[in-house]
Amino acid sequence: MIHDSVPTAPSALPLLGHALPLIRTPLAFVRSLPAHGELVRIRLGPLAVMVICDLDLTRQALLDDRVFDKGGPLFDRMREVLGDGLATCPHGEHRRLRRLAQPAFHSARLPGYAQAMTARIDEVIGSWHAGQTLDVLAEMMTLTSRVTAATMFSGTLPPTEQGQILDDVTTVLNGVFWRMFLVPPLDRLPTPGNRSYEQARARLRDTFDRIIAQRRAEGTDHGDLLSALIAAHDPEDHGGGMTDAEIRDTIVTFFIAGTESTASNVAWALDLLARHPEIEQRLHTEVDAVLGGAPAVHADLPRLELTGRVITETLRLYPPNWLFTRTVTADTRLGGHLLPAGTTVAYSAYLIHHRPDLYDRPEVFDPDRWDPGRPQPPRHAYLPFSTGARKCVGDTFGMNEATLALATITARWRLTHSPGHQARPVPRTTLRPRGLRMRVTPRTTAGTRDPRPIERLP
Repeated sequence: MIHDSVPTAPSALPLLGHALPLIRTPLAFVRSLPAHGELVRIRLGPLAVMVICDLDLTRQALLDDRVFDKGGPLFDRMREVLGDGLATCPHGEHRRLRRLAQPAFHSARLPGYAQAMTARIDEVIGSWHAGQTLDVLAEMMTLTSRVTAATMFSGTLPPTEQGQILDDVTTVLNGVFWRMFLVPPLDRLPTPGNRSYEQARARLRDTFDRIIAQRRAEGTDHGDLLSALIAAHDPEDHGGGMTDAEIRDTIVTFFIAGTESTASNVAWALDLLARHPEIEQRLHTEVDAVLGGAPAVHADLPRLELTGRVITETLRLYPPNWLFTRTVTADTRLGGHLLPAGTTVAYSAYLIHHRPDLYDRPEVFDPDRWDPGRPQPPRHAYLPFSTGARKCVGDTFGMNEATLALATITARWRLTHSPGHQARPVPRTTLRPRGLRMRVTPRTTAGTRDPRPIERLP
């Protein structure tokens, strides 16, 4: 039995527990939990979840991934889609898969990926026209899915197939969150939502199985992420590589993470800049000086200092992976509390990022808090990519993509909110902006395009 000293969050309902506040006002509910203790019990129906509200205890759990293994209601649902890929596999499989996936994100490969990113970013925003009103999140999902497809498959996927994959990704991500609250047999009822989810999940796996089989048959290294995964060999495992099923699960993981998380990040950044014109003006000054009207490329990244800080601060305010669960695999203590094996715990980057004892004015958008010349927030208090051995393997890839996208967009366009359309955070598997519709206006200072050609992948 869990130690009685763990307090329970107030306002639990019979049968439902805390499911309603987690659905209706999840961010406010999560922010309220530290007032009740360093570890707080909530209930999702019959399931008790221990939410970690303290930075040091969060770090302890993330560093000890053998005891605090991937699991709980969220990861159990994510495994339906991602299988035992790098993000969802148990501890016993993780180190081998990490060693095999790591070369795909080696620093030597990043300039080539950035070249594909620049081409696709320029392609998407070049299709906008003056006065157009955009559904910003949908537009960013289109942009990031094209980038992911280009870096993963060398741009060989036809547009119709990319569109179907994006639709399926959206469907399964919506379904994963809601299915976390469904207990069997409700998750197997033939409802329209369950049918759409199962069809999209099956189609995603079939699509990637076919692509991997085709690439195996070709035997050609395309210099992309898929080629790197197929070619990977583990010297600690007699040179063995990934099975096709492991490659598929890893590819699904990368595609979903690379599309959804980065799209939400850039969309939120555009929303925040429109709400803070003084920071927007400073960013325009930077991108005009660095880019001179050209799309941002990998070599520009070191000089896009404010742009990078805007992305960093946006990830603090709206971390895509806002709430995750883990399962305790052996009796252990966390703080002063005994947690038996089988206990479900949760941690929240959003909660940590919004603690006023860790961040000065945590609700304020302040990119300059990340200026190296200013006092920095506490070490390890920044968790958009998690930490420890299970930190996101593609963190630099994602930061580069978001920075290149934001710089290129703001160099050419100014986005303003449409009247009556104000974004609000909608937590699902990621923290998305809903209702973000913005009007695009060409920036006169970016009217002269740099003649440098963009080398595009086929």
